[in-house]
Amino acid sequence: MSCTNCSTDTNGVPKGCKSNGDCGSGSCGSGSKLAVFDWLANMEVPNNQEKHNIVEVRFKNGRKHFYKNEKKLPITLGDVIVVEGNPGHDVGIVSLTGELIKIQMKKKKIAMDSDEVKKVYRKASQKEVDTWQEAQSKELETQRKGREIINRLGLKMKLSDVEYQGDGKKATFYYTADERVDFRMLIREFASTFGIRIEMKQVGLRQEAARLGGIGSCGRELCCSTWLTDFRKVSTAAARYQQLSLNPIKLAGQCGKLKCCLNFELDSYLDALKAFPKKEIALKTEKGLAYFVKMDIFKGVSWYTYKGEDFSKWFELNVSQLQEILALNKKGEKAPNLETYKTNLPEEPQVVFEDAVGQDSLTRFDKPKRRRSNRNNKRRRNNNQNRNKQKTTAKNGQQNKQKSNNANKKKNYRNSNRNRNPKKDV
Repeated sequence: MSCTNCSTDTNGVPKGCKSNGDCGSGSCGSGSKLAVFDWLANMEVPNNQEKHNIVEVRFKNGRKHFYKNEKKLPITLGDVIVVEGNPGHDVGIVSLTGELIKIQMKKKKIAMDSDEVKKVYRKASQKEVDTWQEAQSKELETQRKGREIINRLGLKMKLSDVEYQGDGKKATFYYTADERVDFRMLIREFASTFGIRIEMKQVGLRQEAARLGGIGSCGRELCCSTWLTDFRKVSTAAARYQQLSLNPIKLAGQCGKLKCCLNFELDSYLDALKAFPKKEIALKTEKGLAYFVKMDIFKGVSWYTYKGEDFSKWFELNVSQLQEILALNKKGEKAPNLETYKTNLPEEPQVVFEDAVGQDSLTRFDKPKRRRSNRNNKRRRNNNQNRNKQKTTAKNGQQNKQKSNNANKKKNYRNSNRNRNPKKDV
């Protein structure tokens, strides 16, 4: 399937995202990843106010910038336009227009008169589109040769992606490195090999995973490559609050860092934990001190055990009972023994499924098994008995034959001794 902006390649084969019209690969116009839904598109601008002249333009892998439409060109969503580059010009696809641009710029903390907001030159002609597509086709080969040069120079860095500018005169090399890298010699090698202007840009591991994309352990596309734009800090405290085991293999994403989704439900867990007392607080009872063992956040239940007794004996207490015991301890009184508290948990409703198939069995389409007749069973049993008898008979015959051979050997031995030592006549 192909969109209008994809058309065909140089061999005449239709392009497209192969995703049933959803351009999740970032190769088409308005349906790209990280796209913003323009909920103000149907709103008309008041008569005494001019339309907003700033547009949002998308480039490779969801990279976006804002540009001024000073010439007031009739630009719509999905148009391929030529914008100001550094240096030269670049080609991108319009991803957002209208009044929603103000909200997006405020969210990204970009002022209207900022130097970051550059100019829109014109709509791209067919020649400029061909030059842009030709430059994009060189990116994989440039990345491969760039990695070979990095390995030859022995630099401790990883080249993750290459992006050409729309005019084909400049390329941005995205890399990751744990330490500071002196790539002055590398830039000279790149410039002499590719004959273009080189720009090196270091990205983090999360940004690298967002550019490359992939499938997470949940079976869906990575959040960072589809909709997540701000990368908040993720700590192991988020896993502790959610009662998760601190297993780095399970908690780490494809970037090697902690998964961003650990922060998604953290607020709900923190709100639920407010009703529970701190784990370090011991309960003072008439039988002795009781210490925390574990909790179930969603059921609102905690387990405690007595100090110095059998650790396997736990007592289940709900939140209201815990608050009652702590209130008595604050007054200087001891609570009754934990055995007196019985947690009355609501029974979970049993889900009853309706029989949508009716009275038919699920195995009604299976091929029925043939019943073996008693005659065949008797015949098989007789054959087994005869086979066992033959085995025992053959075994007995071998034993008898062995015995006769041994007897003959003894007899021959006696006769030979008699011949050697005959009895003397008296």
